[in-house]
Amino acid sequence: MALSRRAFVLAACAAPLARGATDDAATVWKRLRAGGHVILVRHASTLPGLGDPPGFKIGDCATQRNLSEAGRAESRRLGERLRAERVPIGKVYTSPWCRCRETAMLAFGRAEDWEPLSSFFDFPHRETDDVESVKKRIAGYSRQPGGPNVAMVTHNVNIASLTKLSVAQAEFVVVRPDGCCGVRVVGRLRV
Repeated sequence: MALSRRAFVLAACAAPLARGATDDAATVWKRLRAGGHVILVRHASTLPGLGDPPGFKIGDCATQRNLSEAGRAESRRLGERLRAERVPIGKVYTSPWCRCRETAMLAFGRAEDWEPLSSFFDFPHRETDDVESVKKRIAGYSRQPGGPNVAMVTHNVNIASLTKLSVAQAEFVVVRPDGCCGVRVVGRLRV
């Protein structure tokens, strides 16, 4: 019996996969210092639960599942580590969900909401268009080797659709275009 799409996503969120990193951590940090990559960050740890409460509103953080105190600390550590590693960060884009925006602000000190990074967990009809938009933006920024890296703070379902990896909260995946129509995973790190 085939798993439903929602059951598959739930399983992927509950048990992050241990595959996909192509380089060791030292090599990934070195590549990030050189610039020209895109860092896909999953929002930091949240209050218990999966998804958002029924009737949540994007513009109202009180209706969403938000960062926990541990998640706020993770976000700060992420930013501190990127600065300590001297990783140049240019643009920072975020899903408009409050947990992503707060992760971005605590880690990077700035962020621009970008709708294609929104979770499509409850809106599967958006997946194809959103993923294509993100791939195009990744291709555009990654054509500039040596420039600053671009950070995109989003949700596990989005990262999984782009990279075929399920990542933990506050984990990030470093990618670049694959030369065709997708992305190549350079590595993944958790601070």
